[in-house]
This record gives sequence, C-alpha cells and structure tokens, in this order.
Amino acid sequence: MISADNVFFQPFRTTNGAIPFDRITTADYEPAIIEGLKRHSDEINEIASQDAVPTFENTIVALEQSGDMLNRVLGVFYPMLSANADDSLMAISQRLTPKITEHANSITLNEKLWQRIDYVFQHFNKSKHDSEDWMLLKKTHDSFLRSGAALEGDARDKYRELTMRLSQLSLTFDQNALKETARHEMWLKESNLEGLPKSAVEAAAAAAKGKNREGEYLITLNAPSYRSFMKYSSRRDLREKLYLMYNSQCTGGEYDNTNILQQIANTRLQIARLLGYKSFAHYQLADKMAQTPDRVYSMLNQLKDTYAATQKSDMDSLNKYASQLEGHDFSIMPWDYSYFSNKLKEEKYSISDEQLRPYFKLENVIDGVFGLATRLYGLHFTENFDAQVFNPEVKVFNVTDDKGDFIALLYTDFFPRNTKQSGAWMTNFREQYRDADGNDVRPIVSLTMNFTRPTETTPSLLTYSEVETFMHEFGHGLHGMLSRCKYSSTSGTNVTRDFVELPSQFNENFLSEQEFLDSFARHYITGEKIPQELVEKIKTSRQYDAAYACLRQLSFGFLDMAYHTITEPVTSDAFQFEYEAMRPVEIFKPVKNCIMSPQFTHIFSGGYAAGYYGYKWAEILDADAFSKFQEDGIFNPATARSFKENILEKGGTEPPMTLYKRFRGREPKIDALLKRDGIKVDSIK
Repeated sequence: MISADNVFFQPFRTTNGAIPFDRITTADYEPAIIEGLKRHSDEINEIASQDAVPTFENTIVALEQSGDMLNRVLGVFYPMLSANADDSLMAISQRLTPKITEHANSITLNEKLWQRIDYVFQHFNKSKHDSEDWMLLKKTHDSFLRSGAALEGDARDKYRELTMRLSQLSLTFDQNALKETARHEMWLKESNLEGLPKSAVEAAAAAAKGKNREGEYLITLNAPSYRSFMKYSSRRDLREKLYLMYNSQCTGGEYDNTNILQQIANTRLQIARLLGYKSFAHYQLADKMAQTPDRVYSMLNQLKDTYAATQKSDMDSLNKYASQLEGHDFSIMPWDYSYFSNKLKEEKYSISDEQLRPYFKLENVIDGVFGLATRLYGLHFTENFDAQVFNPEVKVFNVTDDKGDFIALLYTDFFPRNTKQSGAWMTNFREQYRDADGNDVRPIVSLTMNFTRPTETTPSLLTYSEVETFMHEFGHGLHGMLSRCKYSSTSGTNVTRDFVELPSQFNENFLSEQEFLDSFARHYITGEKIPQELVEKIKTSRQYDAAYACLRQLSFGFLDMAYHTITEPVTSDAFQFEYEAMRPVEIFKPVKNCIMSPQFTHIFSGGYAAGYYGYKWAEILDADAFSKFQEDGIFNPATARSFKENILEKGGTEPPMTLYKRFRGREPKIDALLKRDGIKVDSIK
C-alpha cells in the first residue's frame, strides 16, 4: 500500500511537527496530493450536505479546519518548489496544478456550501463572537464571492476555465524564470577581474571550481555574484555584457515569457470583468488598505513628485563625477550606475561594503538578528540538530519564550543553488492556529535567502545589504512565529498585501543603530567591535541614493499597476508596454532588448499582482512605526511589547488600520519616511 510508506498520509510523528525530510522522496508528493484532494473533497461535501441549520461553528469553522492532509503535503511541496526544485518536482507541479486549481474551484463554486456560508454571514450576531470570528467569516465570505460563488450558468464554467488557464500560465512563467537564471553564465580569466574585491574573486573562483574549471572564474545571475560584479568591476564592457544578460532573461528562446505575461494579464482582466470589476486592480484592491487604484496612483505620484528633484540633482552630480574620473564627458548608463554610485559613496563617506564585510560574518549576524528578538520580544533560539533538513546547508532552530514555552520551529536556508529561486523570502511549512480541541498549534517557519557563500579561505561575510535582507525576512518570520490567533487563515502573515511588509521593513531600521550593531558586529579575525566611526558613516550614508532607490521601486509599482489596470486586452509589444508604463519615473532611457517584466515573478507568478505598491505603502508605515521607538528608546520594553501585542501577535484578526492605530495612537504620517530619506519639501500633503 502506498499509504503505508508515504509519510504524508498521517500527521508527522516528530517533535513539534518537524518535517521528516529523511523519509520524504519526490515520488511521495503526487500520490499524497491526489489523496489529500480526495479527502478534502469528502470533507467539503459533508459540510455542504448537512441538514443542520448553518452556524458559524458547523460551517465556517468546519471549513477552516478541513483539508488537514492536503495542507500538510502542500505545506512542504510549495516551499520545496521554490527552494529545492529539480526537473522531477517541476514536472509534478505541471501535472498537478490543474487538479489543485480545479479542486479550489470545486469548493468556491459549490452552491450548497456557498448558500450555507452566505446564510451565516447574513445572520451573524457579532455580540456573540469576537473580532477574529468576524474577520474569518468576512474573509471566507469575501473569498467565495471573489472566487465566483455568486456566478451562475455559463459564467461559472467560464470562471473555471479562466482560473485553470491562469494557474498553468503562472506556473510556466515561474519555472521559465528559474531555469533561465540558472543557465546564464559569464566565464572570465584572471585578466578580466579588474576592480573586483578579494571576496568577489574568491566567490567566482569557488563557483568555477564547483564546475570543475580550475583557474577560471564564474559570474552568474544569482544576486551575490551579479550585484558584486556590477558594483566593483572596472570593465565597462563586461558590466554591459552582464547587464544585458540579466535584463534580457526570458525574452526569447525556450524560456520566453513575453507572450505568457501578456496572457496572464489578459486572463486576469477577464476574471475581474466576469466578477463585475472594471480591472484586475479594482478586483485585487477592494479588500486591501489602499482599496482603489486611484489611491495607489495617488501615493505613487506623491512620492514621485516628492523625490524626483532630489534624484535628478543626484544623477547630475554622479554624471559630473564619472566625467571627472573618466577624463571626458560621460553619460551614466544603467550598467554604470552601481559602479560609479559606489565609488562616489566611498569617496563621500569613506565607507564601502568591503570595509563592513569583516564585521558581518554570517554566524555573528545570526546571533545578532536572533539577539534582537530576544531583547525586544523575549525569544530564544537553540539549534535543533535532531530535526531533518532537505539540504545539508539548512539549519533548524527551536524558538522558545522567556518561560521556556515552545513558540516555533525556524528553518534557515542561506545560500544560492541552481534548484532555488533567486531573491529572498519567508514562508511557512505550517501556520499557527488552534485545533479542534483548542490546542495552540505552533508555526513552522522557513527563511530562504541567497547570500555570499564561504570560500576555502574565508567564511561567509555579508554585505550590509545582505544583512538588511536578513533583517527584512526575519521580520516576516517574527510575524509568523509570534502569532497568537485561533485560525490559520487569520494568523501570522495572513494579512492584506499592503500591510504584510510592515513587520519586515520595520525590522530593517535597527541596522543603523549603534546599540544593536555593538551586540554582534565584530571583526571575524580580531574580534573587535565595529568602530563607532564606521557606525556613524553608516548613519550619515543611509540617505545616499534614497531618491534613486525610491524612483526605482516606484517604477516597479507603475509597471505592476499598468498591467493590472488595463480595461482591454494587452496586444502591444511587451517592450513598448513596459517602456510606457515606467516613463513617469524613467531614470534611464530604455535599452534595446532589455525589460524586466518577463522575470518579474512577484507580479506574474507570486502574490503581488496589483500589490507591488505595498512595499512603498508599508515603508510609510514602517518609518512612522520606528519613529515611535526612536521617541521612546529603541529598546523600550513597553514600546516593544505594544508592537508585539498589537501587530506581531494579531495577524489578520482585525483590520490593519485598527491594529496600527492601536499601536501608534493615530494613523501613519509620511513625515518620518521623508526625514529618514533626507528629502526636504516645503509642505507635505
């Protein structure tokens, strides 16, 4: 019997629910998912067919608690698809995605189930329930409505067809992006390494050695390799070559996404129109903090108008600086920006990544990041050597509180590999929730990143930006680990997309604080603390490039909104569409054959469609929230407790603005963000 050998067919009998990776094979996923779909369907039919009058408990809670086996297997399958996906796993995903989508449709389009949910919604007595019950009911009711539950006849069949098509397109887009990034390589000789620091040279040599090519150097499109080369290489021709390689990904050949992304945008438009919305953005934003495309564009344009003058002035200065260095009139191109910007920053502030790297040994950074959570929230992290892992580089930690009570399991996965998506993210193997007996089921959280690898002679020494990324993802992790909710659908990071980045971006703020840096930033050889003058340089240089970074981020937001506010299908060339969408915040003239849309997984295969603006939206929140810590003292126990109890523990149990106002005492203001970025304006609207 398959079930006898397949670990997914029963709850994991491991300490704290640790994933038994030593007993999971790729062949286990498909039969387990198929059986999970069957079991869940039976549970749904039982809920929908009962004779009892619909109640919150027998319908909404029962629905919430259904699908145990399916949740168990997909909770491992999807993280592996992003972090450890070989061809076999991708093939399983291609085969099963239509079945999973059809299963989801069969639930939301189940008329009997919908009638029960709607009955509970119409007869709900708020006085007999708490706010989390109401939020679960509203979320469930809205989700069914937004998934076609109220459609009739041919419209229901059309919805099924469109969602099936969309899920397949999104999966293909995602897998194309992964395969395309993995296949690009730039091989160099020693004579091609001008300007690269020792750390980058050693990393390139190690990458080449890993492919049995001693004496050569390999540059890839993985973040540590690409960013370091673009920042330090004095070979403009090679920077241009690598830039063109990176920014032409998935624009032709076997992994072309240009047509697929248009099909995704057009299919999303059809779904939105079928459900009665003007555009997909109107559909997506209806249940977000922003609510409407107009409010999103208002924020994007306000930031554009506020930062544009500073960015233009900064770029003029950079062009003059580059001209002086080159000895002739010089116009910065996209492949020049990181190189000259970094040189000017080093000259202005006498600080560089290479100066800071020795103080950011990965093991010390881990201690510092964990230590911050200890000091602020009373969490303690103990490495778990018994829990099984899916890759030898992955580490597992038991997370406990000051009382010694178990809080969460935390998996960390720090380094790039060909089976792993680029970027960084937090996900859950298991959400926090209370089971049918009222037991608090604690979460299992995973943090995945792509940091600089150690070499034969040097440990993993992170750039400041990489430490910042760790802080960001750990902020998401805290949101998941500290959750104290009743339902998985309202716990942890299950909040609106434009609120979810608050804890992560808020966490980054501590990285420029001396008191925090002193707790872990020590030279990996001498053990000396990071010098105070370096910390001061970090603070004074923090505003450098802020305007450029803002407009660059806005360009992604404008592109996202352009694709999702269409009211007629996109038929124009993908290159031209992107150029027009980004024109309001254009920093460089478009480069022929270069666009980012075909590799923009956040919006075309991730969860950020018509939601990428959320990073800037949340940036206003995070700066305003951290200003409270600055006012009270960054380690003030009462302030930390308030942030923990009102934001981190609450998940989506109440509307996000309600939670934020309870912590801050008022709605957020943009003032703190502008102050942090050094942007001076005569008046703030």
